[in-house]
Amino acid sequence: MGMASAPVEAWYFAWVALVPLWLVVGRSPQKLEPNLSSRTWNPTAFSRYFWQKYRQPLTLSFCWGLGYQGLTLFWITGLHPMTWMGVPWLASLVIAMACWVIITLWGAGIPLLWAVGMACFQEFQPIGSKLLGRLSRILYGASLWCVVEYLWSQSDLFWHFLAFSQSPHNLPILQLAQLSGFTAISWILVLINGCLAESCLADDGTVRFHPKSLIVLICGLIIIGSAHLVGWILLQYTPTTNGNSVQIGIIQGNIPNDIKLYQDGTQRAIANYRAGYQTLAQEPLGLIITPETALPLQIEQILQATFWPRLIRTENIPLVLGAFGREGNNFTNSLFTFDDQGYVLSRYNKQRLVPLGEYIPFEPLLGRLINRLSPLDAHLVRGENPLITNTPIGPATVAICYESAYPEHFRRQTAAGGEFIIVASNDAHYSETMPAQHHALDVMQAIANGRWLIRANNTGYSGVITPTGETLWLSELNEFVTHGDRIYLLTHQTPYVRWGNWLVKAQGLFLFGMACYGLITRKLSTPTL
Repeated sequence: MGMASAPVEAWYFAWVALVPLWLVVGRSPQKLEPNLSSRTWNPTAFSRYFWQKYRQPLTLSFCWGLGYQGLTLFWITGLHPMTWMGVPWLASLVIAMACWVIITLWGAGIPLLWAVGMACFQEFQPIGSKLLGRLSRILYGASLWCVVEYLWSQSDLFWHFLAFSQSPHNLPILQLAQLSGFTAISWILVLINGCLAESCLADDGTVRFHPKSLIVLICGLIIIGSAHLVGWILLQYTPTTNGNSVQIGIIQGNIPNDIKLYQDGTQRAIANYRAGYQTLAQEPLGLIITPETALPLQIEQILQATFWPRLIRTENIPLVLGAFGREGNNFTNSLFTFDDQGYVLSRYNKQRLVPLGEYIPFEPLLGRLINRLSPLDAHLVRGENPLITNTPIGPATVAICYESAYPEHFRRQTAAGGEFIIVASNDAHYSETMPAQHHALDVMQAIANGRWLIRANNTGYSGVITPTGETLWLSELNEFVTHGDRIYLLTHQTPYVRWGNWLVKAQGLFLFGMACYGLITRKLSTPTL
């Protein structure tokens, strides 16, 4: 499963990579009988029984998660070396490896908790010969994965849904994100894997193909074919150019992180972005967009001590500029929109800060240990934002870097009136795996929200993405480049934007109903004293 996304990008593996995990959980566990004759339920005794019976599948599920998350997120070790920040080489290595281990362990909790839920299902409804029981287990397993994945996505250590494995290559299946966000794609993936796995499980729980399982396999083929057909139809008929068109510009400044926050880097950033702005200003553009912290300065310094307001008034081209804002005694990672007269029209403050990189979790305990990760003397904070960010060409849905991993962040703004998407980021510190994965996330956000997406990245990839996920332009890595392109401002709402992630709510209700049914039937079958 880890090879389904960048750097390998073998997206087709995702359609079978869950099968071994499903088989491990679904096959016959060690046969133990709990003491069910007591009227009082003993949680400790049941936990001991449950662990003894399902220890092997739970352990293997956790190992599966370590392999998946560890490979997918290995790019985070690119934090090392941080010697340019004054961190000793060995300490830098320890910090980078610790970050990788922590986020991998957290992500491995998804398959582990899924395995616990599947074991509970098997405990209350063991494998039987009835076809309905198999189909209900497949539906239960797919719903459970999506609910657990959604709960994990509410945390600050989340990076990707299972659906992310299909981006940016499998455009037909990615169109399902229009219906209910990323969950719709994850659901289909787990359903197909479940059908394949169940077709290899005999009635006694052993792993072998049984002729009766052929119906389950046929169901899986019907589901995958139907899902791709629906996606292909959406791909053909999704409106992409039925709004007002506008020319936009992108500047990729290419300022390495190891010099960016020092005098040489600041001067280079000012020079590159000035040259890029003046080059693009020769075209009739409605807006020019720069990456996250394009100028590593406070907005007050930019307004009072640089040429930018005067330059904007001279060229008369509005600008979205990445810089630091002030929030009390702290800073914000912000995008400032200047109108064509050089005045700040709006400000967007980054809401999803990177743990350890931009803020310190459990600061009273860990602050002294890892405070050196921050390049700022003060701390970055979230700051306040309006519901929608106004620009001279129309209201925008805005995200900065890490926020690309959070679908609801985009949906809320699009539902409030965002007509196009701006993503500003800085992936300069990592290998090309990270910007490739970041681009894949942005492709999915463009589809789910039904909006044109403009991505400005410090060192790449910058790009222009249509509402159907087609990448019209993608920059090269580690080069200074400017680009102008035409986008369309759209107002229609996809079902996901209008109704939110309704599928995961339905799945939660289904799981609750299954749990109640299992408890009731188990109680009825329990001997009484």
